[in-house]
Amino acid sequence: MTIESFIKSIQDIMRQDAGVDGDAQRISQLVWMLFLKVYDAKEAEGELFEEDYKSIIPEDLRWRNWAEDEEGMTGEELLEFVNERLFKELKDLKVDETTDKRALIVKAVFEDSYNYMKSGTLLRQVINKLNELDFDDYEDRHAINDMYETILKDLQSAGNAGEYYTPRVLTDFIIEMLNPQIGEKIADFACGTGGFLVSALKHLEKQIKTVEDRRIVQSSLFGIEKKPLPHLLCMTNMLLHDLDSPNILRDNSLSVNVRDYTDKDKYDVIAMNPPFGGIEEAGIQINFPTEFRTSETADLFMILIMYRLKEGGRVGVILPDGFLFGDDNAKLAIKKKTAK
Repeated sequence: MTIESFIKSIQDIMRQDAGVDGDAQRISQLVWMLFLKVYDAKEAEGELFEEDYKSIIPEDLRWRNWAEDEEGMTGEELLEFVNERLFKELKDLKVDETTDKRALIVKAVFEDSYNYMKSGTLLRQVINKLNELDFDDYEDRHAINDMYETILKDLQSAGNAGEYYTPRVLTDFIIEMLNPQIGEKIADFACGTGGFLVSALKHLEKQIKTVEDRRIVQSSLFGIEKKPLPHLLCMTNMLLHDLDSPNILRDNSLSVNVRDYTDKDKYDVIAMNPPFGGIEEAGIQINFPTEFRTSETADLFMILIMYRLKEGGRVGVILPDGFLFGDDNAKLAIKKKTAK
């Protein structure tokens, strides 16, 4: 069975469910389950290499303990477990400044995820299909990556969700031109599903020669995504590409006053495809100096980049031609500033 037909078989099950409405919801439903399955596999790896490994997910909520048994919970029992236990407890994980980052990841993913399915029987069928993939098997692991790429491409036909996906050939090319090196900090402040970050990770992996190199790479990538669905997709994407504790925040990058950024908030490499045509409210615009204030989202991201790029850093940004040739005050001020 091809990956495309495998995903279609899952979507066909979901189409029978009265609670799932449209491709975007089907994708969201599929990905929170895929996230838990992948996360459980990553935890299994952690248990092999860390003697005192302790899961931050309560034991009976771990994928292996409620989802892996194909003859396990189903129907109303499964539905009640998912809605009343799984989602509620993972959303309510207690966190503070000392919390393991892995707990923050799980909490962040589930704070904005939903179980749309109304039939526990159909939900069990979807779970059993996912369990046909074995994350520990080399070929299946690559199949899961292919499956994920297919899900991302499906976003392009799921209404306006296509804005979250930048073609891989484009992210790879821009990262190749920027040529990030081990030890450099790399960021995407509107990271969507994480395409630029994955391309950067693959580029850096070719340079890894020591355990220390790998440790540095694990902490080199940073992303911010405003919307819940692409944030969930990005977190899962990072885990699939062996980034154990992805530093991906769900937030609006434009909500911080740019004057407050210091050298520690700056990056060596920034690669982005900021949203075009968006309109920002006055409360966001006041975070920028007067001469740069505009309601155009893409323009504000260009200003943000100027404040968060290290001296001598490199930037690769996808922008509409309207930015290059626009003559409104903010665009002219930005271009004058960058020309200095």
